[in-house]
Amino acid sequence: MMLYYDRDADDYRNAPGVQTRVSDFGSTSTLRYLDPTLKLLTGYVDTLASTLETVGYEEGHSLFGAPYDFRYGLAAPGHPSQVGSAYLDRLRLLVESACAANGGRPAILLAHSLGGLYALQLLARAPAPWRDAHVKRLVTLSAAWGGSVQVMLTFASGNTLGVPFVNASLIRAEQRSSESNLWLLPTPKVFGNTTLVVSERHNRTYSAKNVTQFLQDIGFAEGVEPYRARTRPLGEALPEPGVPVTCLVGTGVDTVESLVFGEEGFDAGPVKVVYGDGDGTVNLASLVGPIKAWSDSPAQVIEVVELPKVSHTGILKDKSALEQILRIVDSINLNATSTSQ
Repeated sequence: MMLYYDRDADDYRNAPGVQTRVSDFGSTSTLRYLDPTLKLLTGYVDTLASTLETVGYEEGHSLFGAPYDFRYGLAAPGHPSQVGSAYLDRLRLLVESACAANGGRPAILLAHSLGGLYALQLLARAPAPWRDAHVKRLVTLSAAWGGSVQVMLTFASGNTLGVPFVNASLIRAEQRSSESNLWLLPTPKVFGNTTLVVSERHNRTYSAKNVTQFLQDIGFAEGVEPYRARTRPLGEALPEPGVPVTCLVGTGVDTVESLVFGEEGFDAGPVKVVYGDGDGTVNLASLVGPIKAWSDSPAQVIEVVELPKVSHTGILKDKSALEQILRIVDSINLNATSTSQ
């Protein structure tokens, strides 16, 4: 499902005549499985949600889900983002109604991957009194705060994400069209001048600081302006969440660190891939680097929990990760009970 950037409107849209919707907002039902007809193969948050239910959380009363159209992203201040902004509004209202349904107790926000960036923007754009009243803690799992080098592979030659019998070049145009992928390109704040991509055909190297040149050279010049104006500024200044944060991150899993493309060009795919530390999708520098600055603020409470050998999606099922999540919610609920007595 391709998205299209409307230059006149400075925003992303579906193709003319195409309408999409996210079903069951507020419920975890559409988040539990990527395909409910193939539950054994496509589990997403089912293990996590079921684990929370075993300790007393109830679907629709104290356990809620906020699914979103992952193709879209958000935009920097001064730029419209109709779908992304509408999602933040729905999320804010969901948090408020969840708190009201539970005696006014503030909620725990639990966010995976790109959801962590959305949650951060929700908090950063809300006034402090709202955060204090409605959010007790933000817990992120595998949040790609500073982007991912793997996304450069996605833009350059397509990425099958491990799905067999799929030609990467056939899905590349659709992947390039997703605003969220522009948002997840490596940020200069995290990756600096480090060489991330080498093109022997162009006799050029690319770092996070010349992504615009990279987009032009791979033949995606139409992505330059929305990247430069809309999404890159979001990664250049990660605001403090303004609520206590726990970041769970997987480490010790081979993660794409740099790519070399040969004389045949980007279409042919990389001739060499160098791997480094991370969760298999997001580099360790991105998982933990940006949030270190938050720890320097006396007003910002931050906890980082590293989980060795836990992958980007495995964190939703891994026993050690689930134990950490239960530790956090148990501590918050215990304190809330003690305070009310």
